[in-house]
Amino acid sequence: MIRCPRLGQQIHFSYCRQENMGLPCFKTLDCWYIYFQVAEYLQQELSDAQWQESFEKPPIPKLLSLAELIDKAQKQAKEKK
Repeated sequence: MIRCPRLGQQIHFSYCRQENMGLPCFKTLDCWYIYFQVAEYLQQELSDAQWQESFEKPPIPKLLSLAELIDKAQKQAKEKK
């Protein structure tokens, strides 16, 4: 178990391995590399598309993701009226 920098609590590798809707958390490589060859392990376990989705996809800026969440919530609120 290690302390997750995102959650602030102790977690097992199995959680990191599937945290992102069945794909690894984007921080998995950073968090686990000192314990074992995590990149080599995941490259064997994941398809090329899964690897790209997990580790090579550019992160969405926080402000943009917040704006998208607000827009989505506003649309849902209008649909309920």
